[in-house]
Amino acid sequence: MPISVIIPALNEERYLEDTLKSIGQGVEIIIVDGGSSDATIEIAMRFTEKIILSEKGRGAQMDRGAREASASGGDGLLLFLHADTRLPHGWKGHVEDILKDAKVIGGGFKLKIDSRKFSLRLIEVIANLRSKHLGLIYGDQAIFVRKNDFLAVGGFFGLPLMEDVDLVKRLKKRGRMVLLNVHISTSSRKWDKSGFLRTTLRNWIFLILYYVGVSPERLYRRYYA
Repeated sequence: MPISVIIPALNEERYLEDTLKSIGQGVEIIIVDGGSSDATIEIAMRFTEKIILSEKGRGAQMDRGAREASASGGDGLLLFLHADTRLPHGWKGHVEDILKDAKVIGGGFKLKIDSRKFSLRLIEVIANLRSKHLGLIYGDQAIFVRKNDFLAVGGFFGLPLMEDVDLVKRLKKRGRMVLLNVHISTSSRKWDKSGFLRTTLRNWIFLILYYVGVSPERLYRRYYA
């Protein structure tokens, strides 16, 4: 199965090398850069020739990467990986095994945060229960999807915020989204920067606002105000 790993990046020199090392061999790696001013592109060039310059915005960057992916047809697979998130050893086999079920169109990995803080252990538990029982898999869990299904639902629509939630909601109408019983590792930077309570409350509030109909564009303006 041809696999394209798509990484949206913006000033990710601190994390990108470890992320790229975790991918391994035998897959296409696409870096979509949103205007980095650090060494992000130089690091990326050591691992792939497929580096795309794009407008800033995670949804737009990932859509651009998907359009450039060589993974083709129903056999092709897209995996969207955040630049601060590392894939586990043997990840490719886990993904290919679950996709032997034709009813499964995609999924993600269990979340593990790079921190010993009890509060973030709690976040992991909640995220993994949410993903397993509600099928709500978020971007920091490395969403993967058959390319034809991704294209059929229109991709990320270039959304600047909630792009992962919106995509998974549409994909679930086409087929099963499965949580793999294996963990990815993501950095704790967003909690470290703003604090556990503030970050968690803000995420929940913005998620509620999205579900009651506030547009992702409006949420984006408020989020980064």
